[in-house]
Amino acid sequence: MTADARRRAARDHGTARRREEGSAVVEFLGATLLLLLPLVYLVVTVGRVQAATFAAEQAASGAARVFVTSPDERTGTRLALAATRLAFADQHVAGAGPSALTVTCPADGCGRPGSTVLTHVRVDVPLPGAPRFLQGHVPLHVVVVADGTGTFDRYADLSGWG
Repeated sequence: MTADARRRAARDHGTARRREEGSAVVEFLGATLLLLLPLVYLVVTVGRVQAATFAAEQAASGAARVFVTSPDERTGTRLALAATRLAFADQHVAGAGPSALTVTCPADGCGRPGSTVLTHVRVDVPLPGAPRFLQGHVPLHVVVVADGTGTFDRYADLSGWG
């Protein structure tokens, strides 16, 4: 290789190196954004669904517990709804209205010693940051349901249950 060819090769190598300076940082930032943003969204979404699951389970068992220990059906229904609201507020989940809770008594009625009552809690968890224009095309929420049971005590005073 002649001296002239060596100088030309060194010059070309230096020019190529200067053109690529800083490209690793750009590639790293691009790859990080492409991989990290969906991962963060997934973690946030799973966290919201898990919080709603905890809230629904807590609401179902709490509502059944306060319903069967109440002095009458009207008070039991009011306290069960309050327990549901408290469970949802504890996990920062919206949607704890009266339609979120269903209390089902056995066919022979509530308030009989040893009878079991079933509570059913249902809540819709919206996907965070989902645009409204997708509403008719893809589901924008996750439905979380939980059931709880409570048994009326055999030796409790159930005279208020009629």
